[in-house]
Amino acid sequence: MKPFALALMVWLGVGGALPARAAATYFTTPQVLKAFFPQSQRVTFRKVKLTPAQVTALQGRLGYKPAKPEYVFFVATTGEHLDGYALIDEELGQHEQITFAVKLSPEGTVERHEVMVYRESYGQEITDARFRRQFQGKTVKDPVRAGTDIDVVTGATISSRSMAVGVRRALILLDELVLKPNAAAKE
Repeated sequence: MKPFALALMVWLGVGGALPARAAATYFTTPQVLKAFFPQSQRVTFRKVKLTPAQVTALQGRLGYKPAKPEYVFFVATTGEHLDGYALIDEELGQHEQITFAVKLSPEGTVERHEVMVYRESYGQEITDARFRRQFQGKTVKDPVRAGTDIDVVTGATISSRSMAVGVRRALILLDELVLKPNAAAKE
């Protein structure tokens, strides 16, 4: 018997197994809001239940029907000053949902993106700061598409694409539901 085959049999015999899932929780909701708005006096939330007109408008802009019937926007303020918004959402990776958060300026520009919970076995490289920084400065006018203006991480192609889809959705949701909430009603 060759040494490699013998070593493999011994490894399997003593309980060796395939690598465990790479699931990890990086942030809870309070932790990510504290990280996004460390100086803000208040962080409240605004729940928007989608009307049929908003679903139609969002479907037209996203290219697919929104998965949820309502979305929660976190609103950070200091006195009368609006510090920004945050949206926590999920997007399907290869097999599991990826929970992520996007911090947006009062004008709707991405200021920060964080992966909160990553459940896939592979592709956790999207939690690297270098990948996440690509989203900073993106607005609803940018494509925010993997392979176009977002570089895909080798070995994390599907997760990279998922995060681009998720951040683009966050931009459009904020624009359609908060920044110009009457736009859908006028159509």
